[in-house]
Amino acid sequence: MTDAPFTEIWVYLAASPLLWLSATLVCYLAADRLYRLGRSNPLLNPVAVAVALLIGILTLTGTPYAVYFDGAQFVHFLLGPATVSLAIPLYRQRERLGALAVPIGAALLVGVLTASLSAIGLAAWLGADTATQISLAPKSVTAPVAMGISEKLGGIPSLTAVLVVSTGIVGAVFGTGVLRLLRIRDDAVKGVAMGVASHGIGTARAFQVSPTMGAFSGLAMALSAFLTAALLPSVLDWLGLAGG
Repeated sequence: MTDAPFTEIWVYLAASPLLWLSATLVCYLAADRLYRLGRSNPLLNPVAVAVALLIGILTLTGTPYAVYFDGAQFVHFLLGPATVSLAIPLYRQRERLGALAVPIGAALLVGVLTASLSAIGLAAWLGADTATQISLAPKSVTAPVAMGISEKLGGIPSLTAVLVVSTGIVGAVFGTGVLRLLRIRDDAVKGVAMGVASHGIGTARAFQVSPTMGAFSGLAMALSAFLTAALLPSVLDWLGLAGG
């Protein structure tokens, strides 16, 4: 095989937004390979490593994020179908889900309020302004929903997106270890905790541990997004932060 076809492919990619879609896929594949070589060590979480690689590439090439996103937005589009597909493993757990409906509902309510109020309280204690506090409040919710909540309530959507990804990575890296230290062994309980605290990235990590943990994490992720969107306006109004 000569170099000509490779050169032609590179020229085509470099001149089109597909360059950054390809870069995203290559970085993730490399990160996933590293994760497997590291025997699934949570500290080598493929999402975190891929993000670090992409940040390095964008910094070294001086590429603005807007240019990158124009090319990689197909990955963003796939978040929707990927979220819907989480219903399949959850359907397989329907019998156990019915038996655990009440405790799961209580855990979701407590988890959503704790995540939002602790973030707002810590930000206020550190002197953050109102817009930053509102941007932090939905940090544990999946990115598309969190950015919409932030925008509607007077936050900064781009800041919220960064906080959401950071929260997910921290949860995916340390979540299973924390649950192990707390001696929580039920995969359904661990899944709900991962989904409420670290949304889709935590759910991806949960599926690596077990299908049951991943299914309940996906359920918790979806319902906590709904609960946050429904409750956060009232919480902000109660705290005197409504309207930014």
